[in-house]
Amino acid sequence: MTVIAFSGDRRRLPVAVGACLLSFAAFWLAQRAAHVTMVDLLVYRAEGAAVRAGGDLYALRATTAHLPPTYPPFAALLFTALTVPGTTVLRTLATAGNLALLVVFVRLSLKLVGHARVESVWWVAAVAVWCEPVWTTVRYGQVNLLLAALVLGDLARGPAGRCGRWAGAGLGLAAAIKLTPALFPAFLLATGVAARVGGRGGPWLRHARGAATAFAGATLLAAAALPYDSWRYWTDIAFRPDRAGYPEATANQALRGVLARLSHTPDPGALWLAVVAVVAVLGLAVAVAAELRDARAWAVCACAVTALLISPVSWTHHWVWCVPVVLLLWTRGRRAAAVGTALVFCSYVPWWVPHGTGRPELRLTGPQLALSALYAGAGALFLVLARASLPASRPRSLARQAVTKE
Repeated sequence: MTVIAFSGDRRRLPVAVGACLLSFAAFWLAQRAAHVTMVDLLVYRAEGAAVRAGGDLYALRATTAHLPPTYPPFAALLFTALTVPGTTVLRTLATAGNLALLVVFVRLSLKLVGHARVESVWWVAAVAVWCEPVWTTVRYGQVNLLLAALVLGDLARGPAGRCGRWAGAGLGLAAAIKLTPALFPAFLLATGVAARVGGRGGPWLRHARGAATAFAGATLLAAAALPYDSWRYWTDIAFRPDRAGYPEATANQALRGVLARLSHTPDPGALWLAVVAVVAVLGLAVAVAAELRDARAWAVCACAVTALLISPVSWTHHWVWCVPVVLLLWTRGRRAAAVGTALVFCSYVPWWVPHGTGRPELRLTGPQLALSALYAGAGALFLVLARASLPASRPRSLARQAVTKE
């Protein structure tokens, strides 16, 4: 029986790989037909060039859109590698690299939800490449799949205490490149503090400490190489919520963008701060509760969605986390929710809403406002569903036995 099953697996795998490669080829041709510019990739390249030339990094305005750098200085250090190939070659490498990262990300997502079939990686990747966040990530030459893979590579290994000496390194590096993933170490810290009541907080606290160490190391390295730019970023640029663009832009699917459009103002101010504080607390509470009940997949996805909601700006391409969210809902029997979530992120709805010059997002009608909030709405509904789906708490004696075995 085992030999027959193994033989069947070997036959199915080439079919899955072939289907995925065919989907990727069609995707590549579609991107070329759409004349994608990979504008963000060109900004990254300009940042790397500025670092190599010793220029003022955060005074830079790149491409014809005059886009500013928005990431921490450590990211700019990494971007110096992008100045080596020519622009055409760089675009090709970025597309191929993002498609490879998608496969890795899907593999880690399936591992997170406990699905081990290798051929499933290729089938899921063949479909996931067409969802709007992935399409736009590749279109702009963004780093979202890299950051998500770093986070999942760190957190999908298993329960706390089984991650080895490098636990936290992926989280720390991701946060040093872009600030949004910093909520994951905060989640580990909160879990560790909550677990200390039962005398078992050590694994999470060590994991959080590893992330903080990696973040500090990368940030200090950047400070040594780029002292002026580091000082300017950490004392000024990092605290400008509008540095990435207009908050009311339809592509901004964070709560700040939703509230800006609803209130027809570019600055929702105190209302946004109050809503973000509530969502941050509730979202982290769901993630911590899930982690303490050995529901790591629910915990990671809840933390990711919370980070996207409370960030000042979460462009549609940041929502690549829809991939593990859909897989989690499907594998946990929430089939209707999984299909609904997949349809939202494959619908390209934000593109339907008026956007562009003249800031039309400040004058949206009721139906347009509803459509412009679908990603954030799906994220909020997921947090509610995650809370309702958590397993019952384990008896404290069983929890202590589990930690002892680890």
